[in-house]
Amino acid sequence: MWGVGVFFISFKLNELTTDVAKIANSFESRNKKRKNITMTKKQRYEAILSYFRQEMPEADTELEFGSIFQLLVAVVLSAQCTDKRINQVTPELFRQYPDAKAMAQAEVDEVLEYIKSVSYPNSKAEHLVKMARMLVERHQGEVPEDMNQLLDLPGVGRKTANVIQSVAFGKSTMAVDTHVFRVSHRLGLVSEKADNPLKVERELVKNIPVEDIPRAHHWLLLHGRYICTSRRPHCERCGLNDVCPSASHYRAASHAATLSSSDDGSGSQPA
Repeated sequence: MWGVGVFFISFKLNELTTDVAKIANSFESRNKKRKNITMTKKQRYEAILSYFRQEMPEADTELEFGSIFQLLVAVVLSAQCTDKRINQVTPELFRQYPDAKAMAQAEVDEVLEYIKSVSYPNSKAEHLVKMARMLVERHQGEVPEDMNQLLDLPGVGRKTANVIQSVAFGKSTMAVDTHVFRVSHRLGLVSEKADNPLKVERELVKNIPVEDIPRAHHWLLLHGRYICTSRRPHCERCGLNDVCPSASHYRAASHAATLSSSDDGSGSQPA
């Protein structure tokens, strides 16, 4: 009899704890929403950029390269692939083909042997060889600085061209990849109408100081890669919760998942 009573009391206490947690989480969510609603876009940008300047003052690409040509090759290879994977394959690739002139003399199948483990290796091998040959034919083997000339190269899109202009030539261009696109929306830096990379790029460039733009791409990218991840962002490790309009949503979802895990029997059970 006593065992049944203890079990009932324990059950009610757990139920009360759950209700209190839900109420507390609701208040937290409301307070954060109020704070974010009153924040202007200018204030949001200032707060977020100030955070990144302090946390990542020397942000840069994680790709490894020894020349502008090698950077271009690495960026082309990195499309829909991780930098970690690219850094694993490029050392041997660059030893065999250190510059555009060497790669221009290669056959597609020969280049393919070095990049088989990256995404879409066949099309990328073809792009690299054609790109190298065009560089030799039109630019004496050098990577051009001009945006239109970069976009003429096989395998080079706007994102890749922006990375080259920013990293190699120090220009204030904003490359928008999947990380930058996702984080910009979650942080409220761009509007819902910015539904493609070009629109996001234009909004970011319009609101970020020129001197910060080259680093801002890496700030947003690295934040998306390690903190604000796609499926389950690590809001508990993020220093931008107070200004992020999405934080309350993801923290509530995480809390709900924890409660669900406890309720479905995966948590501790009374003896």
